[in-house]
Amino acid sequence: MSDSTPRTKQELIIAVWESLDCESVGAGELKRIQEEILLKFGPGAVESPAAIARLLADEGAVLRHPEVLSCDSEWRQTEFADAAPLDQFLFSNISEAENSIKQFEAWRREVTAAEPDSTLPRQLGLELKRMVELVAQSPIVKNEDREVAGEVIQWLNVWLQQPLIFSEWLDLRKRSPEFIERFPRG
Repeated sequence: MSDSTPRTKQELIIAVWESLDCESVGAGELKRIQEEILLKFGPGAVESPAAIARLLADEGAVLRHPEVLSCDSEWRQTEFADAAPLDQFLFSNISEAENSIKQFEAWRREVTAAEPDSTLPRQLGLELKRMVELVAQSPIVKNEDREVAGEVIQWLNVWLQQPLIFSEWLDLRKRSPEFIERFPRG
């Protein structure tokens, strides 16, 4: 790393990436960056591989998307072992995505009923959104899959802002002319 000590997580992420001097970023690089965040800022500061990859992509890094997705999925399974099963969130088509997000919402209701101040549902919702954003932005993913991912991102934005009205909003969204035109069999 350079002589100047990084003061923020973002600065540290970029500094470690630059010190690795790699053409592309995948699982190994992301894990190395997470280790450095852990050492400098502690366990609560460690970012998900998807969040790190997004920052690096914004800085011009070439991502090895399959590795990034796999690394992120493994990290989330370890990090949130007792939480909602994000690895079971499927969105290869609109119907799958709707079923998955309804299960996720049901899990959120259970958690908040038991622990009203829990931030875990929101944290996992953000992680899920980051994961779906990687798919939506990946040039190696089919257009149809990117389109579904883009729709799911919109759903997650609403869910993150207003989880209490999400179910009603989704019902209205599915009846909108734009949705029906984009996903006629949805």
